[in-house]
Amino acid sequence: MGGSVKAEGLGDGPSHGESAIAKLRGLRLTLPPDTFGDFAFALGVAGRNVDRGGVTSYTRTTVKGLGMTEGILGAGSISIGGIDIAVIVLYFVVIIGLGVWAGLRRRGTSESAGYFLAGGTLTWPLIGMALFSTNISTIHLVSQAQEGYVNGLAYGNFEWMAPFLLITLSLFFAPFYFRSKVATLPDFLEQRYSRGCRDWLAAMSIISAIVIHIGFTLYTGAVVLEEIFGIDKLTSIVGASILTGVYTIVGGLLAVVLTESLQTIILLAGAILITSVAFVKAGGWPGVTAHVEPVKLTILRSASDPANLPWYSVFLGYPVIGLWYWCADQTIVQRVLGAKDANHARVGPLFAGFIKILPVLIFVFPGTICLALLHQGKMTALPVLQVAQPKITLSQMSEVEQRVYRTVYDSGDPNQAVRVDYVVAQTGLEKQQVDRAMTDLVRKGALKPKSDAVYAHMILELLPPGLRGVLAAALLAALMSTVSGALNSIATLFSYDLYRRWRPQTPDHKLVVIGRAATFVAMIIAILWSPLVGHYQSIYQGVNTIISYLAPPITAVFFWGVFWRRASSRGALTTLVLGSLLGVVVFVLDWYKEYTHWNLQFMMAAFYLFVICSAVLIATSLLWPHRHTPQSERLVWSRPWEALADAGWVGLLNYKLLAGLLFTIMVLLYIVFATEATQRFFGLVK
Repeated sequence: MGGSVKAEGLGDGPSHGESAIAKLRGLRLTLPPDTFGDFAFALGVAGRNVDRGGVTSYTRTTVKGLGMTEGILGAGSISIGGIDIAVIVLYFVVIIGLGVWAGLRRRGTSESAGYFLAGGTLTWPLIGMALFSTNISTIHLVSQAQEGYVNGLAYGNFEWMAPFLLITLSLFFAPFYFRSKVATLPDFLEQRYSRGCRDWLAAMSIISAIVIHIGFTLYTGAVVLEEIFGIDKLTSIVGASILTGVYTIVGGLLAVVLTESLQTIILLAGAILITSVAFVKAGGWPGVTAHVEPVKLTILRSASDPANLPWYSVFLGYPVIGLWYWCADQTIVQRVLGAKDANHARVGPLFAGFIKILPVLIFVFPGTICLALLHQGKMTALPVLQVAQPKITLSQMSEVEQRVYRTVYDSGDPNQAVRVDYVVAQTGLEKQQVDRAMTDLVRKGALKPKSDAVYAHMILELLPPGLRGVLAAALLAALMSTVSGALNSIATLFSYDLYRRWRPQTPDHKLVVIGRAATFVAMIIAILWSPLVGHYQSIYQGVNTIISYLAPPITAVFFWGVFWRRASSRGALTTLVLGSLLGVVVFVLDWYKEYTHWNLQFMMAAFYLFVICSAVLIATSLLWPHRHTPQSERLVWSRPWEALADAGWVGLLNYKLLAGLLFTIMVLLYIVFATEATQRFFGLVK
C-alpha cells in the first residue's frame, strides 16, 4: 500500500472519559487515491469521512469486531434514578404475586374450565377492562405516537372504528358464543360447520397469536426499553417473556383477567399523565393547532395524503380486519366466553367500546403534540437518521446546519440514530443551535427523525425521575397484558381443539399441564420471530398489514355463518384453506415488494381478499348445500333483528341502550373530526 496516510482528530472532542470508539468516530483520514481501497479493506471500514486526493467522500461506515449495536448515539447521558427502578420492581412484585395468588386460590370448578375460562365467573367490568387491556399493547403506546407525529390523527381510525365492531360482538356474536357454551371459537365453528373447520381455525389462531399478539408486542417493548434504559433488545424480549409466562402458566385465565384489570388502570393513568403534561406545555389546543398542519388533526384523508390511509379504505377494509379481531379472534373473545351470564357477555364488550374512545386522545394525539412542541422549540429535537437522498445540498445549508449534518453523517451506520447531545459533544456548538439546526434539517428533508422514539423521548424530556418509572411500568403493563392474554389463548386452543381430539379421554388436570407446555413452546417461537418485526418501516402499519392478509377468510366464514343459513361446511373449509393460502401469497409479495413491486394499500387488499373469499364460500355452499343439525340451527340468526329479542337488564346497563349511545357518540366524533371543513364548522380550528 503506497502513499502516506494522515490521521487527524484523535486529540479532539470531549476530554472526560472519551472512549476509543468515540475517538474512532471523530477520526479523519487523508489518503492518496491509490491507497483508499486497500486501507479501507484492511481496517474493515467502508470509507467514512475520507479524503480521496482532496475530495471528501461521505460514505457508509461499519466498524467491525467492536460488538456495537445500532442504538442511539448520545442516549447514555440520560439516567434512570433509583425511584424509577423501585416503582418498576414494585410493579413486578404486585403483578406476578396477584397472578400466582389467582392460580392458587382457584377451587370448586372443573380444573380445565377454571384454568381456561375463569370458571364462568367474569362480570362486565372485568370483561370490558380485559378486552381493552389485551388489545392495547406497547404497539399502541409507541407506534400510535409515532403515527401521530408523522401522520396526525389518521391512524386513530383503528381505535374509533373498533367500537362499531364491539357493538357487533355484543349484539350478534356474544349471544351465540354464550348459548353454545364453547371454550374456544374453533369449537363454535365445529358446531356451526364441521370438525375440519375447527381444526383449521385452531391452527390459524395459534399462528396469529404468536406472530401478531406476542411477536410484535415483544419487539416494540424491546425498542422502548432499549431507548429508555439501554437494555439490549434480546434481553428485554427474553426477560419479559419469562416474567409474563410465570403468572400466565400458573394462574390461567383468572390470573390473566385480574392482572389485566390492574394493568388497565396503570396503563391509562400513565398515558393520561404524559398527555396532560405535554398538552399543557404546548399551550393547550390553541398551541397545538397553531404549530401543526390542520390536516394532521383530521381523521379521514384523501387517497393522495401521505398517510396512505384513504377514507374509503377505512370504511371498506376495517370491518374485515375488525370483525376478525373483535368477533372471531380467540385471544380477544375468550374474555366473553368466560362471562357469568349472557348480559355480562353483552355489556362487557360495550364497556370496552366506551374505553376505546380514549386511545386517539392519549396514544395518537401525544405524537401530534410532540410535533407542536418541537416546532415551538420547547422540546429537544428527536434523534435523527441519515436520508438516502437528501432534498437539499450542502450549499443550501447554513454553516451550523452543515456542521450538524456532517456530524450525523459521520457518526457511523446509517441506521444508527444520533441524539442532540452527541452532536453538541462532537461539534462544540450550543445545544440551542444544534436543536434548531436538527429540526430545520428534518423539515428540509436532509435528515429524518427517529419517529418510533417519540413516546420514549417524551417520557425522558417531560417527566421527572419517579414519574418516568410510572410510565415505564405502564409500558410493561401493556406488554405483559397482551402477551399473557395470547399465551392463555394458545394454551386453550392447543389443549381443547388439537390435543383432546386425538386423546378424548384426557383428564382435566392433564389438559392443564398440556396447555402450560404449549404456552412455553409458543413463547420460544415468539422470541425467535420477534426480531424480524424490524423489517417493517412502521410497527403499527406492519401489524395491521399482516392482519389484513390473515383475517379475510376467517371473517367471511364467521360473517356468512351467522347471517346466512345456507353457508355450508364444505364451503367454509374450502374458503378457509384457499383464503389462507392466498393470504400467504400476498404476504410474500408484500414482504419482498422491492422485487415484486407490490404496492396495493393493505386495507384495500383486505377488502378484495374478503370479496374473493365470500364469492368462494357462496359458490361452494350452493354447490354443496349444508345439512343442518339441531345444534347448528341455533347458531344462525333467522333475521338480523332477532338478535335484539332478549330484553336485557333494566336501566342504564341495558345492552340496547348502551349500544345505541355508543353508536351515536362514535358517529358524532367522526363528523366533528372528519375534515378541516368540519373542524372549522365546529370551531376547533380557525
